[in-house]
Order: sequence, then structure tokens, then C-alpha cells
Amino acid sequence: MKLAKAMVTVAGMTGLSRIAGFVRDILTAAFLGAGPVADAFFIALKLPNFFRRVTAEGAFSIAFVPLYSRTLQTEGKDEANRFASNAFMIMLCVLSVFTLLVMIFMPYVIMVITPGFIGDALRQPMAVEFSRITFPYLLLMSLTALLGGVLNAHDRFAPFAFAPVLFNVSLIVALLVSGYFENAGYAMSWGILVAGILQLLFLWVAAFRNNVRITFKKPILDAKTKRVFRLMGPAMIGAGVMHINLFADLIIASLLEEGAISYLYYADRLNQLPLGVVGIAVGTALLPMLARAMELEDKSQSRNLFNRALEYCLLLALPAAVALAAIPLPLITVLFERGAFMASDSLMTASVLMAYAMGLPAYIAIKVFSTAHWAREDTVTPVKISVVATILNIVMSIALIQYIGVVGIALATGIAGWVQFFAHIHYLKDHSSAQLDAQFKFVVVKIIISSLIMGASLYGAAFILHDYIFSAFFLTRITALGGLVIFGILIYGTLILGLKVVKLSDIKRHLLKKGT
Repeated sequence: MKLAKAMVTVAGMTGLSRIAGFVRDILTAAFLGAGPVADAFFIALKLPNFFRRVTAEGAFSIAFVPLYSRTLQTEGKDEANRFASNAFMIMLCVLSVFTLLVMIFMPYVIMVITPGFIGDALRQPMAVEFSRITFPYLLLMSLTALLGGVLNAHDRFAPFAFAPVLFNVSLIVALLVSGYFENAGYAMSWGILVAGILQLLFLWVAAFRNNVRITFKKPILDAKTKRVFRLMGPAMIGAGVMHINLFADLIIASLLEEGAISYLYYADRLNQLPLGVVGIAVGTALLPMLARAMELEDKSQSRNLFNRALEYCLLLALPAAVALAAIPLPLITVLFERGAFMASDSLMTASVLMAYAMGLPAYIAIKVFSTAHWAREDTVTPVKISVVATILNIVMSIALIQYIGVVGIALATGIAGWVQFFAHIHYLKDHSSAQLDAQFKFVVVKIIISSLIMGASLYGAAFILHDYIFSAFFLTRITALGGLVIFGILIYGTLILGLKVVKLSDIKRHLLKKGT
């Protein structure tokens, strides 16, 4: 089916980006470690990305992509190009002003989001300077996201999925030339700005090659654009509420010991590997397809898309979460412990990673649930769920840090994810296109069993290979970790094939046949 092929395309490109991202993170840990420069830089990295995910890749995409897909299908390419051009110009004008204002008032912004930095002679001024350099990335990447959404509606998923590779390569180069800067934080901040320019140029060329024509004209608030903004309202609140969780984590972490923000960052980078590859793949591929199916009132196709997407997600997310929880210290030690990143940093980051992993399957499944709401232009229900989850997350974080420090922040995030999971199931129970079918219910039990057996096997194997994983020789450590990963894949793969969760014939049909 087209969904599987689209998911594989996006997941493949996202996987390539994550590999480049790991190289970047390994170098980041070696150059920055978990000290004050790292804490300041991670704030500068997250600030523009927060607004980007709320506006461009969050609310705007949720509102724009289904409308653009329908315009393309019912009114043709010329009207779709006009609609996209108008949206592009509105985004350019609004975000240019917003970016400039935030850069001017950056010292006050940093005071609000990192109260623990106030009075810190190192972290506060560096966070302000780094953030002023990185914040224009919001504008650049928002325009890139619009072009990516347009291409996705044309079933061209590869270009936008590849764009993050350019981001990671840009930061890798920045780290390699960081000796020419005052510190690596400055080098990486400029690397983010360059990355935004490269990504926008790349998507512009890709869009042009696919006959998408963006024209620079005075924007107008026509009926379609007004509808986008009406849908964006609740969607922005929903996306904003979800990402307020992330900033709440930063605010709380800034009040803890030096390095807490860095521990959250490094652990989240590993947690984001399956979340990004699987979650982004299904969300990107599913939204335009589900929107078209619902527009045609094809309930059978809509239900099948929903169930198979959820099935694919859990097929990959559950074993990933179990693996991260089973061997967090070997993963963190081998990948990050070198240079400025010490053994004590590995221990703290591993504990945070284990807590994050608990909520991983829930957050990936939420991508599917949310897409089902968005495809029928319901942006209100996800907001209600997100508001409750955010309040719960903040309250639990404040309570848990009293007992387990920074680990409590990650644990609260994981618990909040499962609260959202069950809330979505409740609100979708009367949605005819989002009913769980018999195949899904039968398969998910087998996936859970296979994942738990794989996790227990990994834990045992890590115990046996302990001396090799924590060897003084890097080649020995990476070989041992690589062996662990391969062992886990083989165990899980054997189980899901043996239990007939998937069939080799299905894999060949989805991945090798064109047009399916």
C-alpha cells in the first residue's frame, strides 16, 4: 500500500538524518560535555525549534496540508500554487517581524525560560548571544516546512525528509572548525543559521523541480487563508501546549544542578531516534492520505490507513523503548563518554533515558491519533488532551524532582504520554474511521510479547559483555555495543516472523513493488 511505501521513504531519510545526528551528538559531547557552555547552547538550539514546531511544523502544517491537498485534488495545480504562494508570503511577513522582535528582547526571553540562569556570569550572557544567532532559523525553517508540506501533498516525501541531514552536516562542520571561534557554542550557533539557509534553498529547488511555483506577491486574506488561520488557532494552542512541556522541563532543570539541561538533552537525543524516525514517518505520510480518504468518504480505506499506521508504529516503537530501558548505560557510555563528557555524566544521562523510554510508545502512537483528528479538521480535541497532560506533567515534575532530581522530569514526561494515549482512545471511540480492527488487536499482543523477550535477552547479553562494553579501548566498546544491537534485532526479528506478526511476502510487496 502507498502508506507503507511513503513511511519507508520518510523513515529512510529520517534514519539517515539521525545517523548524521548521532555523529553530531558524539562530537557535541566531546567538545561541549555537560557544562555551562553546553547548557547555554542547548537553550539556543531549542528556542527557535520550539516556535518552529508550534507554528510551522505544528499548527500551520496541521491546518494547511489537508486544505492544500483538497485544493490540489478538486481545483487543480494552478489554484494550489496560488494558495501556497499566498500562505508563503503571509508566513514570511509575520515571522520576519516576530523574529526581529524576539532578537531585540532576547535577554528578557532568556530570563523567563531559564530563571536558574539569572545571575550566572557564564550561562546567562552566552545563552542570550547564542540565541540571537540561532533565532532566525525559525523563519528559515518555517518557510522550508511550508514547501515540505506542499511536496508531501504531491506524494513527494523524500526532499523534506532529507532536509535535516543538511542541518546535522552543517553542525558537524561547525564543530570541526570550532577552533576558529571563542568556543564550540558560538561555532554551533552559526552552524544552525547556515543550516536554515541550506535547507530552505534545497526545498525551494525540490519544489521547483516538481512544478510547484511560489510567486512573490502581496499576501491577501482570502477565504482559504482565513480558514487556515481559524484551524491554526486551536492547533497552535495544542502544539504549543505540547511543547510547553519541553520548556517547562528546561525551566525546572535550570533550577537544578549545573548539567541537568545537558543530561535531558543527550538522553532525549537517543529517545528521539525512534520517535523521529517512526513518528515523523507516519505523521508525514498519513496526514495527506487520510485527508484524501476522508474527503472521498471512504471509511474502509480511512480505517485501514489508521490501523496499519498504528500497527507499524508499535511494531517499531515498543522494541525500541524496551531496548532503551534495558541497556541505557551501555548506549550512553559508548556513544557519548569521551572528551568533556565524564563517567558521572553517563550515569545521570542513562537514568534520564530510562525514564524517557517509558513514554516512547505512547508518544509515537499519539502521532497517529492526532493525525486522525486533524484529517477531519478537528483541532480542538487534541488541545483538550494536551492541556490536561501538560498541567499533569508540570505538577509531577515539580513533585518528583524533590526525590529523584532531573530523572523526575523525564519520568513525568513519560507518564504524561500515557495519559494522552488513553485520552485519545477515549475521544476516538465514536470516530468511524479510527476504530481498532481485529487484526490490530491480535497483532499488538504478539508485539508486546516479542519486545519483552527481546528486552530480557538484551539485558542478559549486556551483563555478559560488561567488561567489553566498558573497556578502555573504544574499538572494543563499539564492537560490543554493535553486537548487542544486532543481537537484539535478530531476536526481535525472529520472534515477529515466527509469530507471524509480519510476513516476508508482505515486506517484499511493500518495499519492492512500485506503485503499491
